[in-house]
Amino acid sequence: MRLSTRSAAAVAALLVCVHARAAAPPKRTPELLEKGRVSFKLNCASCHGETGKGDGVSAQALDPKPRNFAVGRFKYGAKPPQIFATLGKGIPGTAMIAFTQLPDEERWALAYYVSELRGRARAAGPAKGGAAEARP
Repeated sequence: MRLSTRSAAAVAALLVCVHARAAAPPKRTPELLEKGRVSFKLNCASCHGETGKGDGVSAQALDPKPRNFAVGRFKYGAKPPQIFATLGKGIPGTAMIAFTQLPDEERWALAYYVSELRGRARAAGPAKGGAAEARP
């Protein structure tokens, strides 16, 4: 059976879409959260701070300032699947890059960890001098 060029292109597009979809989220476990904590420390804390309040050592040099997870709405949503998507796409016009170099499991670990940090940071209140208004 021979496919027309148009059919071959449609099949190729379908295959790309299937591979572009993220794998199903892994189960949230203590081990996955620990992996997220380690990855956050390596990849995120310099901007977002150790506790996610937007007060990392690099934060002062950034415009717009990094997100304070304790306040405001996340630009693309604060649920783990939305955070996972943001980690994969980044946020244009900000220093928030796409973390496409990280495997899906590590991005899921980060998404779960950021979600947990958000809850902790909101409970503790905004950092003094940190980015208090809504940020990307």
